[in-house]
Amino acid sequence: MNDGNSSENDCQRHNTHNNKVATRNFHLFNTKEVDESWSFVEYKPSDTGKWTHGYHRYPAKFIPQLVERLFDEYISHTDAQINDPFMGCGTTIVTAISRGFKAYGTDINKVACLITKVKSTSIEPQYLNKKISQLLSSLNDPQVTLFDDKIEPLIPQKHLDRINYWFTEENKNELGKILRVIYNEDDKIIRDFFLVAFSHILKSCSIWLQGSTKPTRDLKKNPVNPYDALRRHLNKMQRGNYALHNVVPANVRENIDKYLNIKIGDARKQPAPDNSVDLIVSSSPYVTSYEYADLHQLSTIWLDLAEDLTEYKKEFIGTSYKKHENKRLRSLIAMDIVDKMSKKSKKMAKEIEAFFIDMEEVFEESFRILKHGGRCCYIIGDTKLKGVDIINAEVFAESLQYSGFKLDRIIKREIPSKILPQKRDERTGRFASNHEANSEAYPIEYIVIGFKE
Repeated sequence: MNDGNSSENDCQRHNTHNNKVATRNFHLFNTKEVDESWSFVEYKPSDTGKWTHGYHRYPAKFIPQLVERLFDEYISHTDAQINDPFMGCGTTIVTAISRGFKAYGTDINKVACLITKVKSTSIEPQYLNKKISQLLSSLNDPQVTLFDDKIEPLIPQKHLDRINYWFTEENKNELGKILRVIYNEDDKIIRDFFLVAFSHILKSCSIWLQGSTKPTRDLKKNPVNPYDALRRHLNKMQRGNYALHNVVPANVRENIDKYLNIKIGDARKQPAPDNSVDLIVSSSPYVTSYEYADLHQLSTIWLDLAEDLTEYKKEFIGTSYKKHENKRLRSLIAMDIVDKMSKKSKKMAKEIEAFFIDMEEVFEESFRILKHGGRCCYIIGDTKLKGVDIINAEVFAESLQYSGFKLDRIIKREIPSKILPQKRDERTGRFASNHEANSEAYPIEYIVIGFKE
């Protein structure tokens, strides 16, 4: 027996199989037409921002109607278990809770986890109304808080330089006093609710360029008064909580810890047992897309969620800080993308390679937790960087099959309602304002669905 020949034959068969998978995927995507029924163009912002979905701004979030339709098509029983490994601001998780399903999820972004937890936890409306009134009354009393110099603002000193960089002295001190009063709240559920409201208003109260997803200062900006911004947003959140409270089943509202299992953590390590999840619905980060740690740095520094912002950034999938030296891609399509990019930028090629390696490991974890007969639905779009087509959806489809999934379905949809910067500069690969850019960022996206037999 010639072990060398046997190993060589196995390798050839493996490569032949991989080539067949890649070729079949290319044909599927090349011939796929847009399914207009999945674009949800008939829904207004008030529809897509229903319930608690308007609690906090978040980039690139998909709409709850998309998740609801996937539930309708693939869940047929009332005790389903749902997972989102990149839960972001919690669209999948909130939708699962609204149906009375158990929800599992992770996000490495600590701000995202706080948002998701609060958005998924309905509070008895009269009790919440009372707590909001108490907070606003105390903040509006000049002898108690905001105008009382005896009250020391709560300003995280380790991040003071960054806070001074983004906030005027007046707003810095007023926000610090608001934060001090919020942390005096004994009920942790209420306190977290207030912290999400506080986090949401930070951008408008700072000199961060209001329409930018990148950390850019606008020295001519007139920041919003923190108390006014907080009052308005708490009133909006109050209405959202009331709407969610009315749809979440009573047994779920009263036992939320039994239904909500989310944690700060890596998408490759889900808080779900083997073969336990019925459906995964997730939208992963885009390769070299948003630096979420940068995007949420105002909340991170004010809520003191990271010792070191630079080290914190390195934990994120899809960040330019991520590198892999001792792991190799399985996806032939991904390898081809990396090879093409290496001719333009070796640094960006390494970033793309690291992203796809991370995603292969996420798909392995998805296969572990799904039941036989369960499905994973990954929502992703293609883009272009430095003239190279980054066909994320095709790579995902190929990688899912290497992880053990059968490629069940591909849905191609327009994304008119998705909150994304729509233009990218082809030369730099960076997002830019519409009048400066020359390339669509994500004109369409795909829902790539894998089936575990």
